[in-house]
Amino acid sequence: MKLLHRIISAIAVAVAVASCHHVEDYDGGMYGNFDALWSVIDEHYCFFAEKDVDWAEIGARYRARINPDEMKTTDFFNLCGDMLDELRDGHVNLSSSFNVSYYRRWWSDYPQNFDLRLVRQYYLDFDYAQSGPLSYKVLHDSIGYMLVTTMASGIPDGALDVSLLSFAEAGCPALVIDVRDNGGGMMTTTERLVSRFIDTTTLAGYISHKTGPAHDAFSEPYPFYYESAVGHVRWLRPVVILTNRSTFSAANSFVAIMRRLPNVRIVGDTTGGGSGMPFSSEIPCGWGVRMSACPVYDSHMQLTENGVPPSDGCKIDLDPDLALKGTDTMLDFALDLAADWREWYSPE
Repeated sequence: MKLLHRIISAIAVAVAVASCHHVEDYDGGMYGNFDALWSVIDEHYCFFAEKDVDWAEIGARYRARINPDEMKTTDFFNLCGDMLDELRDGHVNLSSSFNVSYYRRWWSDYPQNFDLRLVRQYYLDFDYAQSGPLSYKVLHDSIGYMLVTTMASGIPDGALDVSLLSFAEAGCPALVIDVRDNGGGMMTTTERLVSRFIDTTTLAGYISHKTGPAHDAFSEPYPFYYESAVGHVRWLRPVVILTNRSTFSAANSFVAIMRRLPNVRIVGDTTGGGSGMPFSSEIPCGWGVRMSACPVYDSHMQLTENGVPPSDGCKIDLDPDLALKGTDTMLDFALDLAADWREWYSPE
């Protein structure tokens, strides 16, 4: 839970810093709400440099398109959403009672590379154990398979204990964890899952927070650590993690942390990214604003906002023609790599 405490502290600092800024009085019209939206992003968003955007130019360009006399509320909302899309960030949203803006091209411009029905029908034979977002079964060549569909809800400790113990009792030499299409959720779920694959206190990464409204006003990155799940079943044998472009946010963080372990290989496509801890605010008309506010780095101080790549030689896509015949080329590759673990992992 140390990460959760640090995140809460970072957000508290960000809020405290924000409270020290000069507060402008915005009217309730379109121009006032637009200026409020532009300003809250300007002061709190954390990836302007990484996105290489001129936020002032973007704001001026979209503000010039406002026409209060002819614009409907929905038109104004869409204009604001289009401005936010310039940040190319799935964590940036504008929410109203009638719509939520969302940048989808972080995954829509790439192959989906996942078919849940294909996996359940042809690999799990519709016969598998499931608890919450976790499904598991021993597959061919005695390889354990875990499918984690979301980090939005917690994975019960009992499910992790029973699944990992069942793999050990079956003599599985390696494990495949499938996080394709896992859109993320809670970092506490990420921490709970990672804790089952480490045997000591492990550097998970670094986090920084805003110290002022300037785009480059950040604290020095400070480390956060994950503890091993002492008292629970752990898996320290080889692990292959299967990813696609829709592996996002907390799931992206899971892949980034696990990638640095010597017994882990990443297979599939580069993840969708989303490494900024979110901050929420509101503009005068009541619409909610959510954005990336605190950048999170991996244990090598690498930013994973744009995704985590597969391990060397492990980039592979789903073959759509073979998928129609019941073959998941990505899962087959992962299972084969897990079965041949001696070729890429030699425990000390």
